[in-house]
Amino acid sequence: MSLKLYYDLLSQPSRALYIYLQVCKIPFEKCPVALRKGEHLSEEFKKDISRFQKVPVIKDGGFTLAESIAILRYLSREKQFSNEWYPKDSKLQAQVDEYLEWQHNNIRTFGTLYFRTKWIQPLLTGEPPNAKKVATYEKHLAECLSSMEELFLKDKPFIAGDKATAADIWAACEIEQPRITGFDPVAGRPVLSKWLNTVRKTFSPYYEEAHLILNKLVAKANAETK
Repeated sequence: MSLKLYYDLLSQPSRALYIYLQVCKIPFEKCPVALRKGEHLSEEFKKDISRFQKVPVIKDGGFTLAESIAILRYLSREKQFSNEWYPKDSKLQAQVDEYLEWQHNNIRTFGTLYFRTKWIQPLLTGEPPNAKKVATYEKHLAECLSSMEELFLKDKPFIAGDKATAADIWAACEIEQPRITGFDPVAGRPVLSKWLNTVRKTFSPYYEEAHLILNKLVAKANAETK
């Protein structure tokens, strides 16, 4: 098996790529990397796996590639599998790409800033989060989630039309992340809620497998707030 995936299932793009490989039935070797232990920051990781020192990363024979969207596009060109999740049709593929490009400066940006400020930094430092920053990032994240409903899901069941695609996988994995902090991304957003539940079912059982750790953390956070 030549394809190796280096990932951590607490990483949103790692989960997305993990699900994508599974649903496309692309054989790969699982190479988990514990971000919480700083394994990606070692000199060995930097030298042998990725100069960016992030996940996900793939090694395909002697070829190494980082960045999940670049990997998605590489796999679509190089591997033989059903193209329904990343369509070969130019216009359909462009619709998938449109969302993936939009997401970077919207849900991913503010979701990551919110999650890091409210959960990661306090976990690492033992200090309470900056309440002003948390409120600002939460406001922007909420605006992005509402924009996603309006721009991409108002009149169709999935982001790129009538069928689920990679755009839905990547979007859902980002939207799941802040649930660890107690934030409910679908509260007051029935369209987004219906879509997310449909995505979870569409990519079952791999979706549940990829979110097992996250859901345990969500359950723990919910229990602590009761």
